[in-house]
Amino acid sequence: MTLIDELRKKALVAMKAKDPVATTIYRLAQSEAQASEERAGHPLSDDEGFAVLRKLVKSNEETMAASPGDAERTATLTRENQLLSELLPKGLSVEEIQAQLASVVDAIRAAGNDGQATGVAMKHLKASGVSATGDLVSQAVRALRK
Repeated sequence: MTLIDELRKKALVAMKAKDPVATTIYRLAQSEAQASEERAGHPLSDDEGFAVLRKLVKSNEETMAASPGDAERTATLTRENQLLSELLPKGLSVEEIQAQLASVVDAIRAAGNDGQATGVAMKHLKASGVSATGDLVSQAVRALRK
């Protein structure tokens, strides 16, 4: 089942359950994925679909940061992020990333600064087929450089 099909199915279930927040976010994610698919000119790969969802989560986080006094809006955005995050694959923890970087720890420590060390780490993780967020990789690199 493609991501778009899964989003369509979840939106239908949410609509039947009369859950307006879930219905809205699933429909929005579905339309974003479809638009991305149209721009790409081919069906989205899993990674491309997950990138669309991550973009929506990040947008919600930025909106929450920009309007800290609106508790109702923050609660809605938090719920939307929770629903979207359930669709994303579980990422590695900082400790798991450190374990993946064990073979290049000397190169990470030899790097001139944390930015260069993070670049070495990201390159190694990408070559290994491991996907991890930049924030977690940075945390793992800082821990390894201590």
